[in-house]
Amino acid sequence: MQSKLPNIGTSIFTVMSQLAAKHNAINLGQGFPDFPMSAELIECVNKAMQSGGNQYAHTNGVPLLRERLAEKIKYLYDVNINPETNITITPGGTYSIFCAFSTIIQPGDEVIIFEPAYDSYIPNIVFNGGIVVPIELEFPDYTIPWDKVKAAITPKTKAILVNTPHNPTGRVFTKDDILILQEIVLSNNLYLISDEVYEHLIYDNKQHETVMKYPDLFARTFVCFSFGKTYHCTGWKLGYCIAPENIMKEYRKVHQFNAFGCDTPKQIAIAEYMTNKEAYLSIGAMYQEKRDYLRGLLDNTKFVRLPSSGSYFESYRYDTISDEPDTVFAERLVREFGIAVVPMSAFYQKSTDHKVIRLCFAKVKETLDAAAACLQKVH
Repeated sequence: MQSKLPNIGTSIFTVMSQLAAKHNAINLGQGFPDFPMSAELIECVNKAMQSGGNQYAHTNGVPLLRERLAEKIKYLYDVNINPETNITITPGGTYSIFCAFSTIIQPGDEVIIFEPAYDSYIPNIVFNGGIVVPIELEFPDYTIPWDKVKAAITPKTKAILVNTPHNPTGRVFTKDDILILQEIVLSNNLYLISDEVYEHLIYDNKQHETVMKYPDLFARTFVCFSFGKTYHCTGWKLGYCIAPENIMKEYRKVHQFNAFGCDTPKQIAIAEYMTNKEAYLSIGAMYQEKRDYLRGLLDNTKFVRLPSSGSYFESYRYDTISDEPDTVFAERLVREFGIAVVPMSAFYQKSTDHKVIRLCFAKVKETLDAAAACLQKVH
């Protein structure tokens, strides 16, 4: 059989998690919380199941959930979103992004992405017959080289993908970034896919610049989100996509004959739980406390912290410790020090190696203490 993804291997997250399990190591590699989700939300699921909410939901998502999302967007961003025509509930944020690519890409279309990049983007584009045009963020601050973006535009360019807050670097887009992006998208008649799954995980008094606040830009955009990141339930695999009606119609054609619909009782439960605004308003402060706690534990090590104001990841340089390739260094951390991280080169198509590792701080204090104790031994 001829592979549709001949150059794609096992995900780095799977590789490092398997290595962590083999060596009984602390896992700061894969991005998931190791603390329990809300007991109240779990009870909402039980209630939904006991009340008979166990059959197919509408393919676009439970209506009440879409209504609550529209209310939330109005409350947070003062943007009016039609829950009937603009929102589709999806089985996870990654699926939401894949579906967006599948909606717009024709064979030979070019898509600009920024590297380091979340590992699903490139396979999504390639699977749909597109051509990946990677542009590297400028190290070490991971700023966007907008001049290179403009130079990369060709008659074949179909779309740009952005991710803010950014995984894996934690960078947060500024208003100036969005305005430049808007000019590029509109002047070249492009589509935009905006991965905003970490919208609430922003620190240092920064604000989330959702593209939905820019009407002309939003008119050509799919915006993708994740309930798992917001409510600490990554295993639920529930997300959603928001887009203008004209392109959402096409998106729903792809979705209808792929997943069709999503887990009904969990949708009902989240719709009920969303009346608790504090549940999503408070998580930024909670995660910043964890980030800052880990920073304090690592301040006296030889690891050098890179800027991060979003997501639940932070990256560290180790070039004062070793000149090993980051993949070799990461594997040695598991074997010799009992700590699993992710080498940043895994997020580049060309495996660009700046001697950087990524840590996930979405962990309880005891896990962070134990992880830091391992890293403090590295010299």
